[in-house]
Amino acid sequence: MMKIGNVYLKVVVERFKSVKTLGDKTIEQLSEQDIHWTYNQESNSVAVIVKHLSGNMISRWTDFLTSDGEKENRNRDEEFIDDISSKSELMRVWEKGWNVLIDTFLTPYLISLIGLSQRTWTSTRISLIFY
Repeated sequence: MMKIGNVYLKVVVERFKSVKTLGDKTIEQLSEQDIHWTYNQESNSVAVIVKHLSGNMISRWTDFLTSDGEKENRNRDEEFIDDISSKSELMRVWEKGWNVLIDTFLTPYLISLIGLSQRTWTSTRISLIFY
């Protein structure tokens, strides 16, 4: 019988995978020009949205178990400046945020709290990153 913690982690990991995959596929379809397109002056480009999402993931998931929410070193206003120079830079920013989330969410300590074995933890992390 599967422990509730294992089931919960599996559902959460699958959801994160789904969101990341959707973002990856969306960005993949965009040209260098497309990442900077805005509907009007009040809207944000994909580059700005990705930069903001990454900043949020880094801020919220860093020291997740020991500190709460917004970190002092985050410059949220800077995230809304469209200064991404290329699609490859956009992908580096995107991956940086996701790596912080993945590394934080799947730490051995957090995994042990919900009762996963080291082997299950390793396969869960590999699954989240590569599939």
